[in-house]
This record gives sequence, structure tokens and C-alpha cells, in this order.
Amino acid sequence: MASTLQTVYDRLFDAFGPQNWWPGETPFEIMVGAVLVQNTAWKNVEKAIRNLADRDLLDPLALNEVSAEELEELIRPAGYYRVKTKRLRCLVRFVVERYDGDLDAMFSTGLASLREELLSLNGIGPETADSILLYAGGLPTFVVDTYTHRILARHGWIGFDAGYYEIKDHFEGGLVEDVRLYNEFHALLVRTGHLYCRRRPKCAACPLVDLLPEGGVREPDF
Repeated sequence: MASTLQTVYDRLFDAFGPQNWWPGETPFEIMVGAVLVQNTAWKNVEKAIRNLADRDLLDPLALNEVSAEELEELIRPAGYYRVKTKRLRCLVRFVVERYDGDLDAMFSTGLASLREELLSLNGIGPETADSILLYAGGLPTFVVDTYTHRILARHGWIGFDAGYYEIKDHFEGGLVEDVRLYNEFHALLVRTGHLYCRRRPKCAACPLVDLLPEGGVREPDF
């Protein structure tokens, strides 16, 4: 499967070029974005982040001092703002209380142990944790999302019932451990999913169309 993964990556990179993802000027901004982007479009997250930036709150120590009510209003554009306020405050409190707000210290903890710490926090699931570790921390962990699952399953490379860790292991076992590769590959898969591999696929123009199994695309339940 390693050769297939490399073929997929090469096809997508040739088609789309570098994605420069995840957008954010600082690691902490990326962490905030990883929480806010849950169940919403990135354009909505940008509005919420702009509100925080305008108040100089894209810093863990500063954001930790903001009340829940004020934070709810600032991140309202990202949707589900009450739930996301609780999750974001939990993450910020963790950074401040566990690492004194020092992200360098946090990301020096070690990938496995820090990942477990993040997963213990309210609202931080595997995808969000891996996004923080890869994009904010520059640590080698592959991020899996719905687009990734859908693309691989439709091509017959995994089953439709494959779970997060099976898909993650599929990539990490088939690729050289490289932060830049993991970063770019995931971003390219998101781009492909957004443009072509939707619930109703648009396969004809997809760079991966000729890699589909004989008989064409199969429909997933997601």
C-alpha cells in the first residue's frame, strides 16, 4: 500500500500544489482554530478568530482570564458557541495550569503522553488532538477526517467500517514519518474531498478517478 499512498499523494500534489495548511500565525491560534472548526466551515472560524485577535486574546494567559459569557459572544460566528466555549476554556485552562501557558514546554512533553493528555480533555477527540499535535506542535501524527475516510473507502483501500485508528495506522504504516508529508497529505485529501469526494461524488474531474475500483464508486453512509 505504500506505493499506492505515494501515488495518491503525487497525484494530488501535482493537481493542487502546496496547501499551506493549517492557517494561523501562531501555534496557539492554530489550537484555537482546531476547536472552533468542529462542525462548521472554516470561513465561520475565521470570523471568530478575528474577534479574538481584535481583543488581543490569542494568547493562553490572556484568554484564560476571559469570562465564559464574553467568550461566547466572541466566538459566536463559529456556531455551537456555548459548547465550544466550554471546550476552549478547558483546553486553555489545561495549557495554563499544566504548562504555565508555555506551548514550547507543552509540545516538548512527547507525542504519546501529550496526546493522551489532550484526549482526556472535554471535547478533544482524536481528530482535534492530532490536528493540534501536527499543525500547532509540528509532531508526526497523521490526522484523519471524514474526507480521508470517504476517499480511501470509495477506492477500496479500506473498508467503510474502518475506524479512526485503523485509518491512521494505514497512513503512518505506509508513509515515511515526516511532519511536512503528513501535513501536506492531509490538507490535499481535504481539498479533494471538498471539491470532488462529496456525499454525491464528482468523480469525472478528480485526479484519483482512474484509481477507483472496477465498477465505479461505492456509496458510503457518511
